[in-house]
Amino acid sequence: MSELDNNLYKEFFNEVIGRINSARIEAYKSVNYQQIRQNYDIGRMIVERQSKFGWGKSVVEKLSKDINQIYDGIEGYSSANLWNMRQFYTEYCENTELLELALNIPWSHNILIMNKIKDFSERKYYLFATQKLAWSRAILLNQIKANAYEYHLKNPKQNNFDLTLSEHFSEQANEAMKSVYTLDFIGITKPVLEREMENMLIAKIRDFIMELGYGFCYIGNQYKIILNNKSYKIDLLFYHRILKCMVVLELKTVEFEPEFAGKMNFYIDLVDSQLKQVDDNPTIGIILCPEKDNFEVEFALKSYNKPIGVAEYRLTKELPENLIGKFPTVDEIKQKFLNEGIIDKNDKKHNIC
Repeated sequence: MSELDNNLYKEFFNEVIGRINSARIEAYKSVNYQQIRQNYDIGRMIVERQSKFGWGKSVVEKLSKDINQIYDGIEGYSSANLWNMRQFYTEYCENTELLELALNIPWSHNILIMNKIKDFSERKYYLFATQKLAWSRAILLNQIKANAYEYHLKNPKQNNFDLTLSEHFSEQANEAMKSVYTLDFIGITKPVLEREMENMLIAKIRDFIMELGYGFCYIGNQYKIILNNKSYKIDLLFYHRILKCMVVLELKTVEFEPEFAGKMNFYIDLVDSQLKQVDDNPTIGIILCPEKDNFEVEFALKSYNKPIGVAEYRLTKELPENLIGKFPTVDEIKQKFLNEGIIDKNDKKHNIC
């Protein structure tokens, strides 16, 4: 046997690992699909028997008890979960489009969407995004609470991905990018310097990555790249595990200006030439700014050959003036609970903050 070439072997090894991982992912998807399908069918059978024989609520309690006597220790057949299965069937039995999406995401995600989202189009958005972006339940809840669907409608995504990336990768990149990012968690209520905002985001990098979405891996801030003895610093640099590409993120504290796109195009060139690996997809740039003129952004991005997206960010939400004084403060709520004996002042478990 001839001596192994390290580079050829590394390529071979990575190919084998990739195949193993893809098989495991497909196996998980298949198991998940069958579980959700099973839950749908159980819900259907409960509805059909109740309708046919006039059985009431007690049949669900009895069914749960009897199932758990056979499958002792197997979770998922509590009476509450059987009611979820019944609801799942009734809500999707006449909507095959939503059902197909629901069959491809985990059960806990389905329950969350089913209980919190009632509108057809909105539910479709969260089902589709959860499947495409592999959102964890925590991220899904974060997106729902941040009204991601509402901002998806009001603020269409602006980028040149369709002009600079392959069709398949363009779709993936577009799904990974949001039109508006919520920065409530850093507690900013007034304009700040870009470096101040960057430092606040770095201090809460875990929350920021959750807001960006699933798959972003933090590399560094003020990331230095040297070209011809001159150094340049990128605000925030990430690697996206699903898209398999570097992501350059630039923070701006002023309204979008066309020159921002030129600077971003230059940074992407630097990253592609010095950091991008042979098997990586093209580097993507995202410019975050507080405001943007959609026509100006669209016109500015036409001139560049690198994939660039421009999105807005929202700072801490303030109570509208017409509602100020009409809601009790946290201290007032806490005092009321203390006065009525709902909580004990020494009980730290019920501390309201």
